[in-house]
Amino acid sequence: MNLRKLTFKGGVHPPEFKELAEKKAIEVLPLPEQVVIPVQQHLGAPAEPVVEVGDEVKTGDKVCEAKGFVSVPSHASISGKVTAIEKRSHPVGGKVLSIIIESNGNDEKSPSIAPVENYFDQDVEEMKKKILQAGLAGMGGAAFPTHVKLSPPADKPINTFILNGAECEPFLTADHRLMLEKPNEILEGVRIVMKILGCKTGYIAIEKNKPDAISLMKKIVRETGADITVIGLNVKYPQGAEKQLIKAITNRNVPAGGLPMDVGCLVHNVGTAKAIFDAVSSNKPLYERVVTVTGQGIKQPKNILTRIGAPFQNLIDFCGGLTKDAVKIVNGGPMMGIAQFSLEVPVTKGTSGILALTKKETRARTPGPCLRCCRCVDICPMNLLPNELARLIEFGKFDEAYKLGVLDCIECGSCSFICPSKIRHIHLFKYGKIEVNKMLKAQKKVS
Repeated sequence: MNLRKLTFKGGVHPPEFKELAEKKAIEVLPLPEQVVIPVQQHLGAPAEPVVEVGDEVKTGDKVCEAKGFVSVPSHASISGKVTAIEKRSHPVGGKVLSIIIESNGNDEKSPSIAPVENYFDQDVEEMKKKILQAGLAGMGGAAFPTHVKLSPPADKPINTFILNGAECEPFLTADHRLMLEKPNEILEGVRIVMKILGCKTGYIAIEKNKPDAISLMKKIVRETGADITVIGLNVKYPQGAEKQLIKAITNRNVPAGGLPMDVGCLVHNVGTAKAIFDAVSSNKPLYERVVTVTGQGIKQPKNILTRIGAPFQNLIDFCGGLTKDAVKIVNGGPMMGIAQFSLEVPVTKGTSGILALTKKETRARTPGPCLRCCRCVDICPMNLLPNELARLIEFGKFDEAYKLGVLDCIECGSCSFICPSKIRHIHLFKYGKIEVNKMLKAQKKVS
């Protein structure tokens, strides 16, 4: 393969801090006494509760049903009793209707979870149905319903599948550990996806700072004879963003406002591939996932297999608690994560990491004036003009920000990271996107 293709324009090289947890084998979190299952853990329409207060449920039982095509159900992650259905705090902000389950301590599994004989021989529609019923949504953070991505329009066939094992966000190592400990299941997930899509070209893309994962995945691919190429990618953030990954591997450019399917590609995270295998091979719903709990503010960083709905506090306690100088908790990584105001928020399908930062690491600086150095322009992986967009949004010129492409921003945080004036670009862009969408909605109503 032409090495010229193994990169993309722009990007930055933040400190990695992977060493805190990359050598830590996945540990299983003790069953929580209570879980909180939000009906909104994915992009699209919220699911609807199908249980009532007082109902007894088993692990894997459906507790809320998908509402519409772009929606997925969610399931009980422990066995016990539904004690409340009410709004609770969500790690991405605000309060969301949630189903609260108190554990009975038995962890009784739903009878529907059972090995499927000759699972790979199932027809494509049956596989997609199982993936939908398992409640799968992208586990790399975007949380887009998996069955929707696997159902491209007939006029946009997928000819290339890319498994995203880049895990470019600093600190996070959950995907790395999953590749080291569950490589066969991940590869089977890839094979299932390629069968569903009917595509012949498949790649497993891993950054070169994970040489052990690259070596192991190559070995597994050779042993199985799968027609899949394992690629070691140059280390650069945001290498794991799907548009950048597609550019690096195939040299195809996803158009502004477009989707990977527009260039014949589809990208899934390694955790999602493992969950696809579980759903198709054993009807197992997505009720648990691996989360990296790490940072200088965590006493014992770990990679933890945890039930969905477990409070952040439980995972932090399992890691020995916070250090005395820990002052900030982030859902996700330092570049794209969201700061938390409570440790009672639950782990969701999209929770890849819990990061604890110290006072020294979070020293706030008052943003200064733009120096017009254009560093943000040079490194923007989406070829935008962050300096101009920030200025337009700051002065309320949302129509001009829209024309300049603010909706194409992937909120990777590279511009904020590189800015010598510490301008909070991403805060402005998120605000700008909200206002632009309001503007477009109002224009649509008028027309």
